[in-house]
Amino acid sequence: MKKIIKAVSVLAAVFMLAGCAKTEKAKMPATRTIIDHTGAEVVVPAEINRVVIGSILPLASVYCMYMGSTEKLVGMHPSSMAAAKNSYLATVFPEVVKIDSSFVQNGAVNVEELLKLKPDVVFYAAGNDEERQVYENAGIPAIGFSTTRKEWHCIDTYADWIDLLSQIFADDSKTKRAQEIIDYGYAVEKKIKDRVANLSDDQKPNVMILFNYDDSAMTAAGHHFFSKYWIETPGGKNVVDAKGQMKINMEQVYQWNPDMIFITNFSPRLAEDLLNNTIPGTDWSLVKAVQDGKVYKFPLGMYRWFPPASDTPLVLQWLATKIQPELFADIDMDKEIKDYYKRFYGVDLTQKDLQAIYNPARAASGK
Repeated sequence: MKKIIKAVSVLAAVFMLAGCAKTEKAKMPATRTIIDHTGAEVVVPAEINRVVIGSILPLASVYCMYMGSTEKLVGMHPSSMAAAKNSYLATVFPEVVKIDSSFVQNGAVNVEELLKLKPDVVFYAAGNDEERQVYENAGIPAIGFSTTRKEWHCIDTYADWIDLLSQIFADDSKTKRAQEIIDYGYAVEKKIKDRVANLSDDQKPNVMILFNYDDSAMTAAGHHFFSKYWIETPGGKNVVDAKGQMKINMEQVYQWNPDMIFITNFSPRLAEDLLNNTIPGTDWSLVKAVQDGKVYKFPLGMYRWFPPASDTPLVLQWLATKIQPELFADIDMDKEIKDYYKRFYGVDLTQKDLQAIYNPARAASGK
């Protein structure tokens, strides 16, 4: 009889625990509320399994870095895909090239194609109200990631995106990793700022960043843009006194006569095009930067090295070695890149890999 009573008691306890588990599960919220970079409260599923990244083009690389994979990513912008296919992102995460990008057609979101992806949430560039409205009308939670709320501060923006991803996914297993990534970026920035703090204005070279340069137009990157941070933080002066992008011609370039020129990956032009003076209808040989051999193409790692992306701390170090080579002669960029990729992507880069990062293809511009 005692054995029977004991067995009944055990069964009762089991059923009680099972009932409690069901009750706890029932109490778990089906949704959570996220405050995005526009200040909007966005209600998202408590469990997010399908993600689409829209107009916030560099975010795909940061997403993969944070997740450690392309897990849950089912859609990304065609321009992001163009960069991915011509970057190291596709080498580390080869499945990225299979992600759908057909939901953007002729530069606009095609709602029918988007809905086929069945996204739980879409990430977009905060401030793009028209795009946000498309997602909201389709009944898809849309979270805005800002490029400007940190006033074009690249390390702050990089950290801001990682922090927002941490809030969205609320994954404790990734929280420590996210903080390590953020801390590394700020440590690099402090090192750079400390060394250039006492430079006089005369010790700072005049720098121009060619943002978009192709057969149809030439634009330079001015203030109120990432160029401000990239040039001034490592000890340079931006010759482009304009907000955002400024359409220019060769006469303007001659007037500025910059000491250094950097060409972004949004342009198909390469440094040798200027250095060898091979662009029809122009004469770059009259420009000081060309005469001194100081024309550089931004490298392309996990994404284009101009906007904030997952390689942002490396960009700052690379620019420092070019803009103030004597101050930063101790920085071995090969080692820095290899160590960073090993630590945060878990890959061992070869010298061939490094050369591919330093020498991006024209096609990476997406043009």
